[in-house]
Amino acid sequence: MKLCFAGLGIMGAPMAGHLVKAGYKVTGFNRSHQKALDWAKEYGMHAEATLGTALMGAQVLILCVGRDEDVRQTVLNAISHMKPGSLIIDHTTTSAKLSREMVALCAEKHITFYDAPVSGGQAGAVNGQLSIMVGGDAARYAEVVELTRPYTKSITHLGEAGAGQMAKMANQIAIAGAVQGVAEALHFTKCAGLDPELVFSAISAGAAGSWQMSNRWATMAKDEYDFGFAVDWMRKDLGIALDEARANGAHLSVAALVDQFYSEVQSMGGRRWDTSSLHARLEARRQKRK
Repeated sequence: MKLCFAGLGIMGAPMAGHLVKAGYKVTGFNRSHQKALDWAKEYGMHAEATLGTALMGAQVLILCVGRDEDVRQTVLNAISHMKPGSLIIDHTTTSAKLSREMVALCAEKHITFYDAPVSGGQAGAVNGQLSIMVGGDAARYAEVVELTRPYTKSITHLGEAGAGQMAKMANQIAIAGAVQGVAEALHFTKCAGLDPELVFSAISAGAAGSWQMSNRWATMAKDEYDFGFAVDWMRKDLGIALDEARANGAHLSVAALVDQFYSEVQSMGGRRWDTSSLHARLEARRQKRK
């Protein structure tokens, strides 16, 4: 089976690489063509400068791009080159509304579209340990499971179009609160004059323990914020969740507050820092008091 993978950034490039290692013939496409060429050289595959040529002979398009408008543009372009019966799997984090729109658009061409956002960050993509949340018709879900297996730790079908995206919103809401909690705990530790390593040993194995604490406490303590998912992207995701909450009546007071905190991090120059940089905001305030 020939696949086209569009969007070869920090997530897409290793994901597409896992497909190659699993034996699939993958043609790469990226708007910045040099990234596609670099990927193709690394994995011994081909890259094309246009999506149309990349899709020649492909039965499946997998994409991992940036925003709603990027997905819309890519899919509008793709469906004019894909045959009836083809499959599109979208790993981009977008609005649920966009996913429903794409399903309807693709159905007109007898092409099946699934929203399938991922969680696990850059490390999950590199190690093939991503969690995938899928929305779409159950009829071809087994194909999605098989195609994504090379980079998947877990995969769950949540329901019809947009359900995967809403599950990803829940994921980001939970992360926002967890990171802020760890940041505040570490900030308190420093203000109290305690040893961060000893506090971590004391609390991480109990009820306070979490992935964020285990993986980010030590780096936050050293003011290191270069570990994957950027603040700009987190604000994009939280914005999508807050928009959906306004529509469905959910009350996201903590997520809304953390989104504001991330805007402060951006104003500090931290647009590309990772999400644990909430701690940098607190530390900046502590330093001002000294």
